[in-house]
Amino acid sequence: MVQAPRQVRLTREGHERLQRTLAQEQARLAEATRILQEQMETSADTEDTGLEDAKREKMNIEARIEELEETLARATIIEDHENEGTVELGAIVTLTNETTKKDMRVQIVSAPEAAVLGGTLPRISEESPVGRQLMGRRTGETFVVNLENGKQVKYRVTNIEY
Repeated sequence: MVQAPRQVRLTREGHERLQRTLAQEQARLAEATRILQEQMETSADTEDTGLEDAKREKMNIEARIEELEETLARATIIEDHENEGTVELGAIVTLTNETTKKDMRVQIVSAPEAAVLGGTLPRISEESPVGRQLMGRRTGETFVVNLENGKQVKYRVTNIEY
């Protein structure tokens, strides 16, 4: 049985960023195709490594475009927040590191959105260790994140905005 593709929830800003990235990748593909065509016309050597590199680059760009198009096709934009006062996708959360007493502001987003560069705030995927611990939390709650190196960090949720 084939499973239906999973829906991807994106913030409006994240959706726009993914669309801009797709347009940039499409422009890169057009340029890579042009360069590859030129190299094929001028290359007499069928074992030309520059030609192979150009083909590989074109394939990488095509794969990235396919990934972006597939993500955008499954995307729905987060408009409403079901549980105001708790951390959900799209929330901007201020966390205090309980050890260093330093604050950081982050936005909780889906994994595809977290992977795209740009934006004004650091983004944390809901699937990351911090993101998993944050989902559903309320202001004032503390939680511990186990890091890969065996250390633990304790955070306090000091503010949630949408």
